[in-house]
Amino acid sequence: MLDLTGKTAIVTGASRGIGKGIAKKFAELGANIAFLHFGDAERAEETKAEIEALGVKVKAYECNVADFEASKKVVEDIIAEFGEVHILVNNAGIVRDALMLSMKEADFDAVISVNLKGTFNMTKSVYQHFMKKRRGRIINIASVVGINGNAGQSNYASSKAGIIGMTKSVAKELGSRNVTVNAIAPGFISTEMTAGMPEKAREAALASIPLKRAGEVEDIANTAAFLASDMASYITGEVIKVDGGMAI
Repeated sequence: MLDLTGKTAIVTGASRGIGKGIAKKFAELGANIAFLHFGDAERAEETKAEIEALGVKVKAYECNVADFEASKKVVEDIIAEFGEVHILVNNAGIVRDALMLSMKEADFDAVISVNLKGTFNMTKSVYQHFMKKRRGRIINIASVVGINGNAGQSNYASSKAGIIGMTKSVAKELGSRNVTVNAIAPGFISTEMTAGMPEKAREAALASIPLKRAGEVEDIANTAAFLASDMASYITGEVIKVDGGMAI
């Protein structure tokens, strides 16, 4: 049985969607939760209340992970509040889809800044703490788009492919310190983002999935819980596709 009792997890982008699902799953397994949001205070309070009801310690922090100094400061604040951090989930991400022909430079930069540099900023901020403690779990949320690419998402695909490269590199750096670093590559998951897709695009995506259905947030949260647990202590540098076979 998975058990995260006594662990403290940082989950970025956790006021909604996959991040919220992961934070709640970790809390159900006994972990204390420090979760990050940005510009979503009302939903953050709702998430905080739901996690508090599970009987663990939880605190919400507003932070733009694309800001290096802000990321560093929030990790310092979390360590001061919780005493120690055991798990980091880099989930915060945005999309700004367009074909490259019409993609604005600002939209490319924004996606790279939040998705890829945000992952760097948060990972670097916990890096030394994990090294000193000689233990830790880093779980990065990538995407099957970062593996296969997708028309109209060159910025998003680049950011997620970069996260995969970062995952493998940092896994090699921190392995000797008993710190594992893995990535989850979700496929088509039922979230607010996918719910807003045009119907034809949604149907095409579902048709490409061997299991013929969208995944659920719970599918990603369960995988993250496994990677955060002692059951995954000998797994590092891996990218686990949770996509119903979409990227076969």
